[in-house]
Amino acid sequence: MKTKLKMLLFLSISILTLPIFAANKMVVEGPCDSLETLKLYSLFSEYHKNKDYESALPYGWQVLECDKVKFAKWIYYKMEECMWQLHDSSNVAPEEIKAIEDSILGFYNMAIQYYPDAMPYFQVRKAFVAETWLKMSPDSVITMYEKAAEYNPDMDAYYYNRLGQLYIANMNDENDYKSKAIDVYSKLAVREPDNPEWPRVLSTLVEDVGQLLDIRKKNWELDKDNLEKAWVYASECIRAQDYQRAIEPLEFLVQKSPDTENYWNQLATAYNKVGRLQDAEAAYQKLLKIDPNNKDFYFNLGLIYKEQGKLSRARQYFESANDKAGGWGMAIFSIGLLYEQAARDCTFDFKTKLVYLLAQETYRRAVSIDPNLAQARDRIGALSSSIPSQEDWFFNKYKSSDVIPITGDCFTWIGKSVTVP
Repeated sequence: MKTKLKMLLFLSISILTLPIFAANKMVVEGPCDSLETLKLYSLFSEYHKNKDYESALPYGWQVLECDKVKFAKWIYYKMEECMWQLHDSSNVAPEEIKAIEDSILGFYNMAIQYYPDAMPYFQVRKAFVAETWLKMSPDSVITMYEKAAEYNPDMDAYYYNRLGQLYIANMNDENDYKSKAIDVYSKLAVREPDNPEWPRVLSTLVEDVGQLLDIRKKNWELDKDNLEKAWVYASECIRAQDYQRAIEPLEFLVQKSPDTENYWNQLATAYNKVGRLQDAEAAYQKLLKIDPNNKDFYFNLGLIYKEQGKLSRARQYFESANDKAGGWGMAIFSIGLLYEQAARDCTFDFKTKLVYLLAQETYRRAVSIDPNLAQARDRIGALSSSIPSQEDWFFNKYKSSDVIPITGDCFTWIGKSVTVP
């Protein structure tokens, strides 16, 4: 153990100071040629594969002393695993752990320099060990995490949260850590809308939702052409259900990125929520140009036309939604609701009862597509007293299996028939 520890210390200190002091001394005895380097890497890799990390590590350092680039795709990850496993092992002496801690930041700097493809990975790991192993100053660790986020804006939420907690723990009137913490948790809330932790943390940083929206708006206005800031502001407005405020950044986003489906979808929803139905209609028509096979866009257009009282057009889009879905109980159920709406708006007579029967038959069709559609089952039962009775059939001289067209001034748009049961 002591011999290996001395070798580990000597090799790690030698190689990590080499770039700084331009040292020429080689640890490997004899020529450090490609064949010798390959043999060293093979020994290192074999020990690593067998999880003998203590034996692997000195060979790994020697490989890096010979050539820091040749095996970069593999050796830096494996070396890191060796050091982490040994550092966290209960069987490793404190002085060996200290040796690893003394060399780990230099190792990460080397990995970042000589294997830039993995720069985001090694930078965030460097920040993590600086925080947890080395207990470096918060400002230093924050700088490292910020650099990791710069390298990889999609950094894992775990590390963003660590950065956010560092901001919170160290914010004061002389720094901008509170604002940065709000940025971090706003980003996480947008990325993971179903995670309740991020809004909870945000609520501790701002007095109310309105203040948060004001902050998001100000950040965007200071960098008005920034799509990400506009989206963060819009997303916060949507989460707060302040759809009126969401419209401005969403309109900016669809102007700058006119083929982005999500921006248009959110804008259509916002228009609909504030009662701007014609604008919502136009937004969904744009969405259908972007994705003409999306059943939800047809369905939502149907809802808008229903809200406008354009029942025939609404039915057209509900039917299209059903076709695009290859059978969709909710779309057919919504057509039944159109028939009910039409019947309620007219005098309750035999012709109106026929429309209620049509609605009931439509609900049965919806249930045949989706047996779990409880709403449709409920409406079937609810209409039982509104459809024609046996006496109605008798007095109007209809018999079982007769097909009766839907007529009447209120129902000219329907163009359907019902069958006498």
